[in-house]
Amino acid sequence: MSVAKINLDELNNEALLVEEHESMISIYWGRLKRHRLAFISLIVLALIILGVAIGPLIMGQMTYYNVQKDAYVNYARDTQDLQSKNVSPSSDHFLGTDELGRDVLFRLLIAGRLSLTISLSVVLIQVSIGIFLGAVSGFYGGWVDSLIQRIAEFFIILPALPLLLTLSSILRNVRIPGIPPEWSQSIFIIVILSFLGWPGSCRLSRGVVLSLRNQQFTEAAKALGMSDLGIITRHMIPNALPPIIVLATLGLGGVILTESALSFLGFGINPPVATWGNMLQNAQTDMLTAPWKALIPGFFILISVLAFNYLGDGLRDALDPRLKL
Repeated sequence: MSVAKINLDELNNEALLVEEHESMISIYWGRLKRHRLAFISLIVLALIILGVAIGPLIMGQMTYYNVQKDAYVNYARDTQDLQSKNVSPSSDHFLGTDELGRDVLFRLLIAGRLSLTISLSVVLIQVSIGIFLGAVSGFYGGWVDSLIQRIAEFFIILPALPLLLTLSSILRNVRIPGIPPEWSQSIFIIVILSFLGWPGSCRLSRGVVLSLRNQQFTEAAKALGMSDLGIITRHMIPNALPPIIVLATLGLGGVILTESALSFLGFGINPPVATWGNMLQNAQTDMLTAPWKALIPGFFILISVLAFNYLGDGLRDALDPRLKL
């Protein structure tokens, strides 16, 4: 009877833990939905990601009747057609064509794939490096803390823009064997931006761990024989995630702007591969005659950055433990 009673108590405790966990998720979700701008931003970002993921696949199957050629042609092809260059938006080309006759909508969606992939990859690498080094720094303290923080401060004081332009100009023409040129350029941009951007999440993670390392649950874990690495990965890092998630969401908009600026200046992804930044670069010469080539990519950059910022603002409020549950 005693064994059955103990097992029953354990099952009840586990059920309570699961119920509490689910209720916390629902509470956070409810807070996020009450933040109107954040919730709208989440919907906008979901539509953008869905569009760039499946839009080119759908458009690749579409055809339209070209009056000049007197034939049905592929609507979404990304090839040059000088007879249709700088065509204004119409039923044939919903967002017009560029200076080489390529469909702007199709290139915009393809460019969004690369721009968003670079941004998400950079933020994921930055956060992964920063949160681990910050947790180690805050947990051990002493010379380990001093060493990691001095390295982080060194990266913070680096002149980011000149260094970014210099490294990009050196590496953008380097090719990785067996990888397409655009992916080689993308990998180098991801490495450079991640290399320069991890100190922010490191310092934030360190601050959280410093407030937790002397708590009772940490002492209990040590008394039970858990290793330092286990305490860091199972207790310190999970508790540091909420502010890091907010920082990462806000950082996504910054990475999009940085990558777009590099491509616009000619130090990022080289044409004919499309990104939102180099689409702006190609539109400079036709601003007055074909303004849609600049306005449309610029609008998508603006909307994406604003959406990430508002979403980060909403997550900050939703995950704030000081708010009433």
